[in-house]
Amino acid sequence: MVPLLILVLAILIVVGMIVGLRINAFVALITAAIIVSLLAPGPWPLKVARVATAFGATAGSIGIVIAMAAVIGATMMASGAADRVVQAFLQLLGQERGGTALTASGFVLSVPVFFDTVFYLLIPLARSMYRHTGGGYLGFVMAISAGAAATHSLVPPTPGPLIIADNLGIDLGTMMLVGAVIALPAAIAGFLFAGYMDRRMPVPMRTVPGEEKQDAADRPPPLALSLAPIILPVTLISGKTILTPLADSNSPVLQNMAEWFSVLGDPNLALLLAAFVSVALYFQVRRPSKHTMSKLIEQSLLSGGIIILITSAGGTFGAMLKEAQIGPAIQALLPAGAQASGLLMLALGFGIAALLKFAQGSSTVAMITASAMAATMVAPESLGFHVVYLGTAIGSGALVGSWMNDSGFWIYSKMGGITESETLRSWTPLLAIMGVVGGVVTLLMALFVPLV
Repeated sequence: MVPLLILVLAILIVVGMIVGLRINAFVALITAAIIVSLLAPGPWPLKVARVATAFGATAGSIGIVIAMAAVIGATMMASGAADRVVQAFLQLLGQERGGTALTASGFVLSVPVFFDTVFYLLIPLARSMYRHTGGGYLGFVMAISAGAAATHSLVPPTPGPLIIADNLGIDLGTMMLVGAVIALPAAIAGFLFAGYMDRRMPVPMRTVPGEEKQDAADRPPPLALSLAPIILPVTLISGKTILTPLADSNSPVLQNMAEWFSVLGDPNLALLLAAFVSVALYFQVRRPSKHTMSKLIEQSLLSGGIIILITSAGGTFGAMLKEAQIGPAIQALLPAGAQASGLLMLALGFGIAALLKFAQGSSTVAMITASAMAATMVAPESLGFHVVYLGTAIGSGALVGSWMNDSGFWIYSKMGGITESETLRSWTPLLAIMGVVGGVVTLLMALFVPLV
């Protein structure tokens, strides 16, 4: 079958099952992967077996990282460490800069903690700030969203950026560092737009269900310990990225450091160590019973399990697109010239992710699918810049096009006490602006800081 027809059919299957039939993304992606494999070249006895093999390979590369990130997020919330980070930003910036503090808190916490959890944590603070100031409520809620959405879409180990790195063969430390650099101006743009919208469309604070139910720790842990589960894996993974090129250095000290970080900076071990730190902090602060601790960790692993299934199915989908020879077929349609092809790939990655986001609502699924498709289209050496920029273009595009089919839309609306109309006029353009800014910064960095 013609490769491009296989691609169109695969997209129709994924979007149709998720949007039209409301089927779980895992089932949709794995179904599409099997159908693509059946239509792709290769011996018939291996066509289904290679799907399972690809699924196992993807799960092996990202499963431990996602599981440990889920444990870190749950235990940081339960110990009060996440709340302590927020309070530190408020103390540093002052109550009068509450919006800045909320954006910064969301930006930091959304690296190891999923977006919805960060929003649940911070929304009571936005309501408290409104009670003290008597205004600016919409700006506070949008500030939370700006910080949390930026790193959620661009910085691993959140699942979307993690699978982008895996699909495109990007070193995880590089994805972390470059993703954070691009996420920062996107978050700042979102924060500035939040202030503009708050002045243009004042929104009163309305009563929401469960407003008075808060579970703050009685004795918040020290700030240094609260930050440890975030800083430790970022330092170890980034250290490996920075020191690996120095392994052949003439300096014995640098060689030894590179050797140690090559082990400690492995994402699986780094996140495992961070999870131990976070669990130990939870135990130290809360002194839970064995049953309570076991239940918390089990619940966090259950929530991470579905993410592992979806991301692994996405990686499998990408592997089967490669088997279908879709990459060479699309490459034949692209203009000649490495630089032109590279810039076109940035636009394609951004556009495909945005279209998928608009069609089916999930940023994570959009990033999984778009990066899987991009991996079949391009060889990294032909881009003219580091492939990480293609990854951040996809992550930026996955911010654009959020509306009523996005769970984040409803979390923002219902937890924030904001009407659907107000959400469409604030949340949707907020994420679109952040995505465009991320895409533009990606383009500029690819041109002027190509990293090759």
